[in-house]
Amino acid sequence: MSGATQPRPPAGRFARALRAPRRLGARLARTARDSRVAPVALAVATVAVSALAVWLGLQVHEQRAAEQRNQDILAAARQSAVNFTSLDHRHYERDSRNVLKSATGEFKKQFAAQTGQLTELVEKNKSVSKGQVLEAGITRADERTARVLVVADSKVTNTAAPEGRARTYRLQLDLRLEHGRWLTSGVEFVG
Repeated sequence: MSGATQPRPPAGRFARALRAPRRLGARLARTARDSRVAPVALAVATVAVSALAVWLGLQVHEQRAAEQRNQDILAAARQSAVNFTSLDHRHYERDSRNVLKSATGEFKKQFAAQTGQLTELVEKNKSVSKGQVLEAGITRADERTARVLVVADSKVTNTAAPEGRARTYRLQLDLRLEHGRWLTSGVEFVG
């Protein structure tokens, strides 16, 4: 190299200051390699992260189970309300069996006890009612019981109203989980 001067390494304090971070980094690396602190800290962090992952997984599972339970409750309540508001004198026996299949407890006993009278009344009046659920919402639910408010309407035809009349029902249904099925244990007309 002709005539060009080579940069010289810094001298004195300035040079030591530039080398200090390199030495500190090397010393920290050596300490981390040599000590047991890093593996223990890593193990503790791994256990903590694993525990958090398990806890979050359980939370997600419980949330999905609750959502599925609510869907099952609403489906059962909707079907029960449709069964209860859909009756036809031409096949009332089948319609009343549908109500009883989705019923349990005191409600089932009461409905079964009144089936004979209802059969006569429906036949005498030539009643036909076709129900549909407009809205349904859970007011409370746990793993074994639920209460659902249902708004349903139906068009009812009979000898007194051959053209039909629209009826709106507001029902409170109490349900119980029995043998893996949500069954209606109580029906109350509200509002």
